[in-house]
Amino acid sequence: MKIEDTWFKYPSNGSDHWTIQSVNFSLRKGELVGLLGPSGCGKTTLLRLIAGFEKPSHGTISLNDITVATPDYLVPPERRGIGMVFQDYALFPHLDTWRNACFGLKKGQDKSRAKWLLDLLGLYEFKTRYPHQLSGGQRQRLALARALAPGNSIVVLDEPFSNLDVEVRLKLRSQLSDVLSSCSASGILVTHDPEEALAICDRVAVMSEGNFDQCSTPSEIVHKPATPFVASFVLQRNIIPVNIFGPDIQTPLGTISNPCINTLNSPSQLILGEQCLEVKKHPDGNAVVKALEFHGTHWHLRVQLESYIYRIWHPIDNPLRPGDNCFINFRHDDYGLLFPGCIHCPLK
Repeated sequence: MKIEDTWFKYPSNGSDHWTIQSVNFSLRKGELVGLLGPSGCGKTTLLRLIAGFEKPSHGTISLNDITVATPDYLVPPERRGIGMVFQDYALFPHLDTWRNACFGLKKGQDKSRAKWLLDLLGLYEFKTRYPHQLSGGQRQRLALARALAPGNSIVVLDEPFSNLDVEVRLKLRSQLSDVLSSCSASGILVTHDPEEALAICDRVAVMSEGNFDQCSTPSEIVHKPATPFVASFVLQRNIIPVNIFGPDIQTPLGTISNPCINTLNSPSQLILGEQCLEVKKHPDGNAVVKALEFHGTHWHLRVQLESYIYRIWHPIDNPLRPGDNCFINFRHDDYGLLFPGCIHCPLK
């Protein structure tokens, strides 16, 4: 599948706001791509364009080198060979498991693939049960079987795990790549959860304001985020304003040095992970602990200094409380990233 310079806006919104802006994307055979971004960034609209529910305002969408959508032409969803798994699964309540799985098959089409999928997903023994008699995880697997049964080469999954409890969600998402691989199918997984996308996808496309900030492997996104938004939304990193004075970088947390800075293209932001900072409780501290979360092996602190809030990893055996005064310091054995340019910056 290929999306080329695609733009889209809803004609009914009465403004010049583009919901999708200049998106270019290719889905490779057999890969699972995560489509990640905040609410309102255009994920669902892009999904509708791919599936054929909307027509692009500009650009083209093609499947297997055949154009399926332009501003003047649209191949309908039922002729695209794309399977859909919806957030609420959209199963038919009056059909049992077997008939739901076979629903997308054409009249006279071989049903052996549907049986194989139900076996693969552990559902064949429940073939006579109706959706209300299945657990949430079983319904999710049935929706996936129905999407793949007609032999679709692409499956689009819209927040498929969001309604499941943690244990079932972790189990099913780990099975997704194997199921798609067994069917020689590619997948696009729409999610709000960065951890989910990074954990199971071959590539992750990060969306903001209708276009892609970055589309890379999970490793590339973690180690070299393309924009401050990617670092903040996906990796939950701190964004700190900086001023460059020669080799010195001035920040609200103190001064660090980096003689490699090009003053002709001075960075304006420093991106830091939560483990790049440390706090020390002190009655005269210039920062205040606003909140903390228990994470089993450590605390996540939210600490305010002036008008900024920082997320900071903190040892479990050194508890702080909301309202405690403290100082924030750099961990000098770590590094941050300066933007623009994604410049490696040792914290010393």
